[in-house]
Amino acid sequence: MPRLDTNFFDYSILIIYFALVVAIGILARRAVATSEDFLLSGRSLPAWITGLAFISANLGAIEILGMAANGAQYGIATVHFYWIGAVPAMVFLGLVMMPFYYGSRVRSVPEYLLRRFNPATHLWNALTFAVAAVLSAGVNLYAMAVIIEALLGWPTWISIVVSAGFVLAYITLGGLSGAIYNEVLQFFVIIAGLIPVVIIGLKAVGGWSGLQEKVTSQAGHAQHFSTWSGTAVGNWTNPLGDWIGIVMGLGFVLSFGYWTTNFAEVQRALSAKNLSAAERTPLIGAFPKIFIPGLTIVPGLIAIAIVPTIGQTKDLPYNSAIPLLMGKYLPNGALGVALAGLLAAFMAGMAANVSSFNTVFTYDIWQDYIRKHRPDSYYLNVGRVVTVVGVVVGIGTAFIASGFSNIMNYIQTLFSFFNAPVFATFIIAMFWKRTTPWAGFSGLVAGFLGAVVFQYLIGPNIAYFYPGRDTTAEINAQLLNFYGAIVAFVADAVVTVVVTLVTKPKPIEQLAGLVWGVPDPAAGDPHEGYVRRWWESPKLLGFTALGMVLVLSIIFI
Repeated sequence: MPRLDTNFFDYSILIIYFALVVAIGILARRAVATSEDFLLSGRSLPAWITGLAFISANLGAIEILGMAANGAQYGIATVHFYWIGAVPAMVFLGLVMMPFYYGSRVRSVPEYLLRRFNPATHLWNALTFAVAAVLSAGVNLYAMAVIIEALLGWPTWISIVVSAGFVLAYITLGGLSGAIYNEVLQFFVIIAGLIPVVIIGLKAVGGWSGLQEKVTSQAGHAQHFSTWSGTAVGNWTNPLGDWIGIVMGLGFVLSFGYWTTNFAEVQRALSAKNLSAAERTPLIGAFPKIFIPGLTIVPGLIAIAIVPTIGQTKDLPYNSAIPLLMGKYLPNGALGVALAGLLAAFMAGMAANVSSFNTVFTYDIWQDYIRKHRPDSYYLNVGRVVTVVGVVVGIGTAFIASGFSNIMNYIQTLFSFFNAPVFATFIIAMFWKRTTPWAGFSGLVAGFLGAVVFQYLIGPNIAYFYPGRDTTAEINAQLLNFYGAIVAFVADAVVTVVVTLVTKPKPIEQLAGLVWGVPDPAAGDPHEGYVRRWWESPKLLGFTALGMVLVLSIIFI
């Protein structure tokens, strides 16, 4: 990617931004006295803070570079990742699952599995989540390195190490509070950085109609402005494949698996000051999520309009869509703000991965299996050390991410391996009291293995996943990932049910507060002491968000 033409004004803005980031970490450190303060913010944050942090934590490289790359490679059908693949699951998390998480006072998603199943299920999930977290952290590190390389011309490895240093500084200082307050700042910086790129870019290509004309006139991009056409099963031509993959693979398994069981997101809601705030956290985040495609997918379309060769060479991958537009259209000063926005996005994404990794490793692996019954100060120090370890391992995984032209393909593969099986286990265990401890473990292992086998051994040998069934062409990686997630979910569900039928369930009293319809009489009312105003109703927020998605889906059908 070519160097960006930056000057003193741009660097001044970046220096001010990074100084603010570190200062927030230092200020947040004052409130850290216990391991819960460091790893869960003491469960003291208001809903608007956790709601913005919830969405900002997702606005990392996966969202900014990845969705822009998807916009360039697959077109406007990428909105399915938002309107089908995010918002419904966020509403489900707020209305259905947060009462289980928050009401049971669990400190992590794996801890819920420990209480619902057994130590084997708990340890498997904790270990696989830890691996997934550092692999995802590497995506954001790589993205930050791409920007720094474009800024300064540094080699990729130096850029990755420098990027890691900034994230490490404010998480180690302020823990989850430092990460969350920075994520709120980063949310506004990201928006301020991307809006000018979209406005100027659209004007340059002749507005929305001009963009459509320039993109659809190119070979292979005739359907780039269609969301549902070409999704017929058996004869798909849509860039994302058929409707079964989109609706079931993306909209159900991957989406619900990510938003409802991925602790990097759930952790933000668990840091809220009460259950009402926890329920509203993903619902507040759903509203900006609805409109973020305008800041991520549209730049990808603009990039393909002005540089038709993007994605066709190693030196100009789809991931470079947004940096390319920034360098082309933004004057100095505005370029500095946009760069700060991009770096903010990648730092937010990596901070979410690392802060959730240190919580799960400290509580669910170290405290439960390696060093039990130590003073709280000991686990606080472990959390800080594990943060350093997570960042160092993330540096290594960044080089894995660098091998993908479109990092969304990489991240969706990870989700099908790790998130899809967990969701199947969760949904069965929450609504079926009979589900047994060893069924949970067996299902998770079966789902993971099913996804891996399908992704690398079965799927690539099926002509259906290639455009026009031409196996000499490039495989549709997104469709393969969607079906891989379905395979993982089905394998997990079938094995869970079969093992449940031949093994002994837990006594009903041990399931109090963990299964739908089995309340915990000792838990009390989690809403006690808080009078909720009508506009704070989770149902009102949730169904309003779903209504807006329905309207937009009809407009852009």
